[in-house]
Amino acid sequence: MNAFLPPRIIFPVLLLSFAASLRAAEPIHALLIAGGCCHDYATQKQLLTEGISARANVTWDILVEGLGTREHRMSLYDKPDWSEGYDVVVHDECFGDITNVEFIEHIAQAHFEGLPAVMIHCAIHSYRHTSTDEWRKLLGVSSFYHDKARPFQVRSLNPDHPIMKGFPALWQDPAPDELYRMAKLWPNCTPLAKTIDLTNTPDTTCVWINAYGKARVFGTTLGHANATVQNADYLDLVTRGLLWACGKLDESGHPKPGYEARPPRAR
Repeated sequence: MNAFLPPRIIFPVLLLSFAASLRAAEPIHALLIAGGCCHDYATQKQLLTEGISARANVTWDILVEGLGTREHRMSLYDKPDWSEGYDVVVHDECFGDITNVEFIEHIAQAHFEGLPAVMIHCAIHSYRHTSTDEWRKLLGVSSFYHDKARPFQVRSLNPDHPIMKGFPALWQDPAPDELYRMAKLWPNCTPLAKTIDLTNTPDTTCVWINAYGKARVFGTTLGHANATVQNADYLDLVTRGLLWACGKLDESGHPKPGYEARPPRAR
């Protein structure tokens, strides 16, 4: 019996195998953690999760607590296994006055062990007054203050990186945003974009990637106002960052097979 199959049989088999692999891909199970002061998290939680799921195969759990305060401890973090069951955590919390070292290092440890992270806007200023550096090492940056919200432009530094594919070379933030000043970039941080050059000021990196322990981390300081968070370029960028952190972004900046957005179910 001939051990080789003719092309007319091989190609359909390969197509069926490829189609089966697409069906078999499990969605990325993401957790969005949001809350604290100074932002419209009730609206932004929907803008982020729905916007990302319209672009990639991602399902969500959403936890919003402590609205209007800088001192709330998210209840989930008190659990020993707070991150169990998630493929990635999107941190969008704003709790700058929490300083408890054990509490903060417990959050960071889950990521050090390999849990991918996406850090958005005020997550960069959360826990900034603590004495431990572990949250800052997780972020990949240290920032302690920002300018008053104003319109500004963002310049891509690495257009060949998959996360930056499709992002404009010079992008105008559609709303007044808060320009976070960087006191330090940690050794494993790679800047991907900066705000337009400003003289006599600290570093203005606003998009970057980082390695923390076994985890990939994507971060951006952008996203103060709803007009920014719902912007298509912004949502494209954060979606690519999430996919990259999870190892599901190809070199062309597109979701790997099986991680494209799923079509909506017919009703």
